[in-house]
Amino acid sequence: MTSGDAHAREGDAGLLAPVSAGSPAEAATGDGAVLRAMLDAEAALARAQVGVGGVPGRAAEVVTKAVGSGRFDARELALRAGAGGNPVIPLVADLRAVVAELSPGDEEFVHRGATSQDILDTALMLVAARTLDLIGADLAATAASLATLADRHGATVMAARTLTQHAVPTTFGLKAAGWRSLVLDAHDRVVRVRATLPVQLGGAAGTLGAFEAYGMEGEGLVAAFASELRLCAPELPWHVLRTPVADLAGVLAFCAGALGKVAADVLVLSRTEVGEVAEGTGGVSSSMPHKRNPVRSVLLASAARQVPALVSTLYASMAAEDERPPGAWHAEWSPLREALRLCGGAARGAAVLCGELSVFPARMRGNLALGEAVGGVGAAERMVARALGRGVLGAAGC
Repeated sequence: MTSGDAHAREGDAGLLAPVSAGSPAEAATGDGAVLRAMLDAEAALARAQVGVGGVPGRAAEVVTKAVGSGRFDARELALRAGAGGNPVIPLVADLRAVVAELSPGDEEFVHRGATSQDILDTALMLVAARTLDLIGADLAATAASLATLADRHGATVMAARTLTQHAVPTTFGLKAAGWRSLVLDAHDRVVRVRATLPVQLGGAAGTLGAFEAYGMEGEGLVAAFASELRLCAPELPWHVLRTPVADLAGVLAFCAGALGKVAADVLVLSRTEVGEVAEGTGGVSSSMPHKRNPVRSVLLASAARQVPALVSTLYASMAAEDERPPGAWHAEWSPLREALRLCGGAARGAAVLCGELSVFPARMRGNLALGEAVGGVGAAERMVARALGRGVLGAAGC
């Protein structure tokens, strides 16, 4: 068997993606998940059209049964997608064939009035929604662990570092509260954008004309379609109005950066010569068995560096021509999915990292004592007492 044959049989196993390999986000964004989302969109469209008189109830039931038949192969669809430029075209052909077997004649009600972009955009919003739900839960868990650290170490004195050098004293509790603030900001943005993700439905040129030609009222159909999938109903078809993707891109970039900040600090504080924190389950080395590498932080840092580059493609794709874009739309698919996957893997890693983080107050105090320029431990304690008196560390309870 050649390496190409092996890839075709096994798919992407995540060998070079340790940030997300094995995470719930990996499964939620894989080819199987995208295929399920496209099928969900097709079934939801048929059911929504029943309510506006475009499809008989019997036919919608058959379409729904067909999408659950398990007779659709993602790899086969991928290989056939090149002929039309997207995987929806071969999927619709296969879905019609299955419906025809189950109920001859009802295949005409599959994909009625829709265009490929309607289904794929909607499917990717479904994938995003399902992945953001996972990310939100992990961010909430991370914030809870950081609140515990902030409360526990409100008076744990350490050196603040600016431009890599000792500055004035601070506390680890304040640092953890700062991390928590960023994570909560990311969580708020994830929840907010999740609540706005829309379906896509406009037909060939965004006019809803094909649906109306079948006697369906367009606005009512869009609302029913959105209700079926528990997504939002957009004011207009957004084939070339890519606000939903741009908003999602911004949230993913912020999320990756927020978790990357936590990782960056842990990487510095866990250096051998600093030794102020350590990951609860440090990683191993292939050549130096004595090492305890901060691998979760390493992987979070890698995600923080990758996501902005992916997001730049999503922003660039906003400059889309005409009523259906040649290339800009197609360029979004892979970076959007990878950004979701990286953020999902990073959020899961951060939840574990912050839940297991070991803190060494004695080492923090010893390192602080090395910096004569900051006034010594006594001055540090007086500054911390004043800070506590002003409630600076109350952020953990807000």
